[in-house]
Amino acid sequence: MSEYTSDTLPKVIPIFPLPGVLLLPFAKLPLNVFEPRYVAMTRDALKSNWIIGMIQPRATASNEEQPGTYLVGCAGKIVTFSETDDGRFLITLNGIARFMVKEELPLIRGYRRTAIDWRPFEKDMRTDNSSVIDRPRLESVLRKYFDARQIKARWDEIEQAPDSQLVATLAMQCPFTFEEKQALLEAPSIEDRAELIVSLLTMAVAGHLNTSVTRH
Repeated sequence: MSEYTSDTLPKVIPIFPLPGVLLLPFAKLPLNVFEPRYVAMTRDALKSNWIIGMIQPRATASNEEQPGTYLVGCAGKIVTFSETDDGRFLITLNGIARFMVKEELPLIRGYRRTAIDWRPFEKDMRTDNSSVIDRPRLESVLRKYFDARQIKARWDEIEQAPDSQLVATLAMQCPFTFEEKQALLEAPSIEDRAELIVSLLTMAVAGHLNTSVTRH
């Protein structure tokens, strides 16, 4: 059970817009923080509640100084941190819950903040071991994907990983597009997220096979 509820979580959080970077509830995300504004954000978070919101900028606005973002992100709590000699922070976030952006607020020390709503994602704050995914189907398409990409996997670890951990790891680490990552983030449940991963990996395998046939 999470220590948080929508009532105890802050109503305003700093956001860290990073394209293609996904954080999910109860998953861990290591980050190398080096831009001065985000170093300042990390310092301020460590002085406060240790919470940072990860969110994706919209791809169409990637060249802007302050690009628009998607409306759904995921907040994480800093669980490990160290400061390097050159002023960077190496931190690890542990996902707490997704959030809905209500309003962007003025910058502080160069970094962005938003007023947010946790209520649409209150289920994220409860560990739920009752979810059932089609594990054999997921592992089958994953084997085909790894074979197509010539990726050597540690199948003993994959087979022992809990459903929630496996789905979160695949969603966060597989090279999906920004839009696909966002769709995975916004999936209502772990079952929906697993089904989407199966579809995306199946398409990736089919695309690889078609490319191989064309080259021959």
